[in-house]
Amino acid sequence: MKKVLKALTHGAAALTVVAGVGMAVAPANAETKYTKENPLKVALVLNGTLGDKAFFDSAQDGMNRAMKDLPVTVKTIEAGYNRASWEPALADAAEGDYDLVIAGTFDMADPMAEVAPEHPDKKFVYFDNVMDYSKGFENVLSVQYRTSTAAYLAGYAAASVSKTGTLGQILGTEGSVILEFVVGFEQGAKAAKPDIKLLRATVNSANPFSDPAKGKELALAQIQQGADVIFPIAGGTGIGALQAARDSKVMAIGVDADQATIFSATDMAQADVIITSVEKRVGDSLYVILKQAVDGTAKYGTASTLGLQEGSTGISKNKWYEGFVPADVRAKIDQAEKDIIAGTIKVDTTMQ
Repeated sequence: MKKVLKALTHGAAALTVVAGVGMAVAPANAETKYTKENPLKVALVLNGTLGDKAFFDSAQDGMNRAMKDLPVTVKTIEAGYNRASWEPALADAAEGDYDLVIAGTFDMADPMAEVAPEHPDKKFVYFDNVMDYSKGFENVLSVQYRTSTAAYLAGYAAASVSKTGTLGQILGTEGSVILEFVVGFEQGAKAAKPDIKLLRATVNSANPFSDPAKGKELALAQIQQGADVIFPIAGGTGIGALQAARDSKVMAIGVDADQATIFSATDMAQADVIITSVEKRVGDSLYVILKQAVDGTAKYGTASTLGLQEGSTGISKNKWYEGFVPADVRAKIDQAEKDIIAGTIKVDTTMQ
């Protein structure tokens, strides 16, 4: 969290601002002094629901901390998984009594592109993707995450502990945000074991991020092909894949949040198969953005890319990680992390 705060607070020193995306503009209500009596009013629009124990829950965690620490009120709007409801939900929020509207995932690009220009008096935050600033969007601040840098470390760990030499991956879709995990994971796995076998399966259902039954089906198929580590990158669908790993007594990699720790409160058997998680620290970054929105330093009209260097992605180094991954391998992963941050290891990416 401190690294994310430093990265976002110091802007040019730590953020990678996407070239040619337009000029940063002053935030709306720049002179407003937000207080508990006059808080910043925020709407968080989710193109899904809470309870995924990953991406959306992480975003909500950031909102909860902001409401505790800052003069901020947040209304969370769960628009569900019906695509037809996403743009109306975003439009309703923009038309409501909110100073700032937040939405994320690559699937919200078109709704954001439609709604934000219609409400130039409102400010928006778009996380997990970047707007096309050649078309304007001076009132939108974008944040995307170089998850490949953390996925590299998870891939190295997974290949190192695999006994079958086969790793499985469950993708919600084949969009660039999902493939950003994949390219890093596969590169790290091959760095540990050049002959590692890598399986991929894509959900391709009506609701690719909310279909745990399909996730379980695909994971079981990969386990039958010899995979002894399963890495789901599919939101709520991934819960089914993790269950398949649990029931089949194979290992798994969590995604977006420290899923072993999350599951340990209700399902220790599930937690006990998750060797580590690729953390996309959405909640941390949104917390910092809300802090900037309160103090008037948020840079709308720009985009930033956050990774290991900024502390916005990483892997979970918890008791499960220490139990599954031998000390000598952990030392190699720590060194790889330092090398990625230093630029000595160049991790593949799908981002520009």
